[in-house]
This record gives sequence, structure tokens and C-alpha cells, in this order.
Amino acid sequence: MSGTRVHVLAVCGHEAGHGTALRQLAGPDTTVVTSGRELYRALAARPARQDTAVVPMTLGRDPGLIADAARTVRALPPDLRRTVAVADPFGAPEHLVGWLRAAASAVPAEAALLLTAPGGDPHQDAELDRVAHLVRRYGRHRLVQTALLGGDPDPAEGVRRCVLLGARQVAVLPASFLPAAPPPAPAKVTVLDAGPLLGPAALAAVLSARAAAAVHRLHDSGEDGLAAALAAADRHGPAHSHSHSHSHGPDGGHSHGPDGGHSHDHHPHHGPGAGHSHDHAPPPPKAQQHLHSSPLTAARSHQ
Repeated sequence: MSGTRVHVLAVCGHEAGHGTALRQLAGPDTTVVTSGRELYRALAARPARQDTAVVPMTLGRDPGLIADAARTVRALPPDLRRTVAVADPFGAPEHLVGWLRAAASAVPAEAALLLTAPGGDPHQDAELDRVAHLVRRYGRHRLVQTALLGGDPDPAEGVRRCVLLGARQVAVLPASFLPAAPPPAPAKVTVLDAGPLLGPAALAAVLSARAAAAVHRLHDSGEDGLAAALAAADRHGPAHSHSHSHSHGPDGGHSHGPDGGHSHDHHPHHGPGAGHSHDHAPPPPKAQQHLHSSPLTAARSHQ
């Protein structure tokens, strides 16, 4: 981020292995924490006048993390809370669909895709299945299955199901921040590692964009993001549906969907509780190539 230095607190839940998957983001201006006490201690220890952005590191499957982070910020004394902004979450389901499709563009079309993520509650697991449906519906891979890290079906069972459905190549692609080691391949089957979802440069670029937008809102209109974040869990996520199809790039920008629908850049104006999410199609791969072709490209889009 340019201009005034902003301290970023990346708040992690199960999608990031409670921080273990994102420690590479830690640096002088970024701290990776879990929600609750660890976040509170980090907020209380910072200089009171330093602008700080709290970014919930969810990809849209853990709205509770957003609300938990907001409750922790709200518990701060007023003098410490004055320069803290709760950012939009790192990603929403439509971002996840777009990033998965971009990563899958390097996977042979004849391979099956196995999307992996840590298990959550039934709603979160169902959301992963919905994401997989959209990746299949608007992608080029005929077979897209899901598997839960430490859950049922696990990646080994996911590969077995792909094989039973006729796959001879299975590409394991993380749908979270956590990498998934490809399980042993059955006889006459090739199992590929298609991860990570986003490289370090792209991760840092998206995180920086979320933090910068939150601090800008705080200075521009006094909006600290608390109200919208607290409403996230009540709304079962940071969004509501619309009837047209689209997807967002890493910077939250807009693109056009297969049906000619459109999307809007919501981040400067909406918090995670009031933002728009669309459970319909991302754009075809060509529409996203300028955003997702490489971590370097994604990082440049935020400079």
C-alpha cells in the first residue's frame, strides 16, 4: 500500500488452518492471528494512533469469522478502536469460483478436478459443493468433485469417486488457503497437484487491497466496518443474490458473465454484511485472464 503505513491483521479461521497456511504473509506491516484473544492482544499492543485494518481471511465459507473479528474489535476501549477498520473479507464465493477456474485453466481438460477444503458445518460444506457446481458449469472440466481435509469424503475417497466416474487423471486443487497433498494414485490413474489457489504475490496483493479500502472508508466517511461485519453471520455470509451472472477478480473489480450479465465493484461502498454476492456464473476464462494468469499479474492489478 502506498502513502501512510497501515498495519494489517489477517484474522484466520479453519480455511487457513487457523493461521498456519498464511504465516508467509507475516512481516513488519502484517500480522497473522486467530480470532478472539490473539486478535485482541495484537490490537491492544499496537500504537494507538496507527491505522489498522482487520481482514477476515475467509473465502466465503466462514461468515462467523467475520462477525467474531468484529466483536473483538468492538470490545476494544474507544481510544484504541478509533483507528481500527474491519475490512471486507479476503474473498467471497464468487471470488473463489473465479480463482478456482483460473487455476484450473492449467489443468488438462480431460482430467477430473478434485476441490479440497477443510470441513466446516453443514452449510459451509454445502457451499463448497455449490462452488464446485459453478466451476464445472462454467469451466471446461466435465468432472468436478469435492473432498474435505480431515472430513468425509477425504481426498483419497474423492480420488476414488473420480475414478469410479471414469477419470484416469485427477487434479487436486485447493479451494482454501490450505494446500492438500495429493493422495496415493490408484493403479493406472495419475493424480496431479494443481495448487495453490493463489500464489504469495497474489495473496499479498488482495490482502493489501482489502486493507487499503477499509482504511480509506474510515478516513473518508468514518465507516469502521463494524456494523456490516457483525451482520455477516446473521445473513449466512456477506451477501445476497442477484439474477445475473458474473465474477470478481482479485481486486473486486467487475467482468461480464456468459449470459452478458454484469457485476459491480462493491468494495469501496459496502461492508461484508451489505456486499453483493451472486450465486451464478463467473465469466468465461478469457474474461479473467488479465486478472488471474499469474500471481505477478494479480499483484500488479493492485499497484
